[in-house]
Amino acid sequence: MNASESSPKNQLFTHFARVAKALASPVRLELLEALAQGEHSVDESARAVGVPIANASHHLQVLRDGGLVHSRRDGVQIIYSLSDETEITQVIAGIRRIAEAQLAEVDRIVREAFTSRDTLTPMDPREVMKLARRGEVTVIDVRPRDEFHAGHVKGAINVPLEELGQCLSNLPRDREIVAYCRGPYCVLSYEAVEELRRQGFRARRLDAGYPEWKAARLPVARATR
Repeated sequence: MNASESSPKNQLFTHFARVAKALASPVRLELLEALAQGEHSVDESARAVGVPIANASHHLQVLRDGGLVHSRRDGVQIIYSLSDETEITQVIAGIRRIAEAQLAEVDRIVREAFTSRDTLTPMDPREVMKLARRGEVTVIDVRPRDEFHAGHVKGAINVPLEELGQCLSNLPRDREIVAYCRGPYCVLSYEAVEELRRQGFRARRLDAGYPEWKAARLPVARATR
């Protein structure tokens, strides 16, 4: 083999590095989290992560070049979606677990910004599924309505966080309420549980967001508009 030639293994690793490079951005990781809730236009993606439209468009193209998202045209809009919801959710979860276990800075941020807000252990998804089927818990999805419509935990009730105060009278007080949102570092479920407890409800968080529930192949549904 000439020095200028690379082995098939090296060629493969070069392409693997393209995927890793596409992941190597906090904005792109956040875009992937947003797309894990459902497909988004460029404008919607930009709003979801709080960056300019041109910036979001660039990052989405990098993700597409890395094979992490697909795009389609809908009129004048380009719509993006994850190329493989289960695999990408699991890859990001793996990165998260390594970072939490090996990086002291990550462990500190998680403890101070998240763990300290709720001393009760969040509920396991499979246990929640069993309890919900027996009518022993009520599951609420506190994400915005468009994300709920795109896909949600089967049997969950959509109570967007900003509407929670208006919906308290419709929630049962004779069983525990389990709240979930976009993922492990989404604060919507933390805030919902805090408010529910202030109002006298028994409430816990789900130890996962919608993407993790779906990646675990637990029952999901789409809402009819």
